[in-house]
Amino acid sequence: MEATETGPTPGQRLAAATVHLYTATGSVLALLMVHYSYQGEVETVLWLFLAAMVVDGTDGMLARRVHVKQVMPSFDGALLDNIVDYMTYTLAPMALLWSNGYLPDGVLGGILACAPLLASCYQFCRSDAKTDDHFFLGFPSYWNILAFYVIATGLGTTTTAWMIVALVILVFVPIKYVYPSRTEPMWQLTFLLTGLWFVAYAVIVAGLPDPNELVVAASVGYLIYYTGLSLYLTWQFPRRAAKAAAAAAV
Repeated sequence: MEATETGPTPGQRLAAATVHLYTATGSVLALLMVHYSYQGEVETVLWLFLAAMVVDGTDGMLARRVHVKQVMPSFDGALLDNIVDYMTYTLAPMALLWSNGYLPDGVLGGILACAPLLASCYQFCRSDAKTDDHFFLGFPSYWNILAFYVIATGLGTTTTAWMIVALVILVFVPIKYVYPSRTEPMWQLTFLLTGLWFVAYAVIVAGLPDPNELVVAASVGYLIYYTGLSLYLTWQFPRRAAKAAAAAAV
């Protein structure tokens, strides 16, 4: 659906605005996440995490479908997406872990809850956080995924603390992480496995507090695949570029 020579039609504007509103619903989900976190309704929050991930995983495709940049050039959909993602992927997960005793007691717990917020401020404000070849540069603030596995696997507070420290450090390490819906290498397999992971997530949450161990293990297998592919592509792309440059110089 392209804009006409005389400008976008009312239908095109409505479609673009609807997609932006769809993205913005994530902010409401974030508010509900924090609210239910402090009510101690952990499973409800995990379902809200899933809803937010579905919105985040589909709004970009819808935006490209209706050409939001051309139809509403004065509205920054990328900025809206970052604001919503910061709330749902970083702020709300830390609220969940801190308010429900999954972090160490006292000041240390507060520091650990704040560290991802500060690191993600940097991550979300990087101009190169999403590369031109559709990767995330540095750990892409998947704190909701960490919170999910802390709860699903019953990780202790000490292990959780060390994982937070490690992932905060990885925010600043220039590893290129796969963007599941856009990174071209292995796209079809990655997209399929990501969909299966979403199904596994729902099965695990439905089975709490005693989820099926095989389903949990299978879902962790996806994380291993995702991390392994990200590391491989981070290592492989510079080598390909160097070979191409050497060939061009001959």
